[in-house]
Amino acid sequence: MQAIMETLFDAVYLISVITIGILMIRGSKGSSQFRLFGVMAVVLGAGDAFHLIPRAYALCTTGLENYTALLGLGKWITSVTMTIFYVLLYYVWRQRYRVKGQSGLTIAVYVLAGLRILLCMMPQNQWFSADAPLSWGIYRNIPFALLGLVVIVLFYRSAKEQGDRAFRWMWLTIVLSFGFYIPVVLWADMIPMIGMLMIPKTCAYVWTVLIGYRAMKQECK
Repeated sequence: MQAIMETLFDAVYLISVITIGILMIRGSKGSSQFRLFGVMAVVLGAGDAFHLIPRAYALCTTGLENYTALLGLGKWITSVTMTIFYVLLYYVWRQRYRVKGQSGLTIAVYVLAGLRILLCMMPQNQWFSADAPLSWGIYRNIPFALLGLVVIVLFYRSAKEQGDRAFRWMWLTIVLSFGFYIPVVLWADMIPMIGMLMIPKTCAYVWTVLIGYRAMKQECK
């Protein structure tokens, strides 16, 4: 039952996010903001596919324990693409609110993203092992969480200051995604049921994408 339900959920998620992303790229009508948002959605879905498709295959065949290396590779790739997702979201913020300058902020974003990707590339992560160390799961997620925090604060402040109703909850979708993700990183290996939090985390990302899509439909008529 888990295999069927999880596979269906993941399929709906991947198809929905990638489809919405393509629709945004094609329907942006010259708006670089929404074209970029569409690219961001496709990166999100395509990156997650590297992890979710092997997971679904493993669940529907001989079990997760027999595909450790493939699942590890998928997590590795997804860790990088999720970092790129937040860098793109930062640029969506810049374009939507017509932000100029602030090179120091941009440098900080790139430093955090670069550090995150560098940490993900370290062999100590043991991506292909069934007993990957928790410590490195924490290390690589520190700059990632800081990057997310930066984006949260930026969207919260800008949407509030400019009365942007379309994006007023963007910050909350990111808060929720990290709120559900962090317990999985810390405790899922000890308490497997905590892994179920990845479902609401995924729903939070769908909400993120839908915010952009709805804004495009309203503003690109």
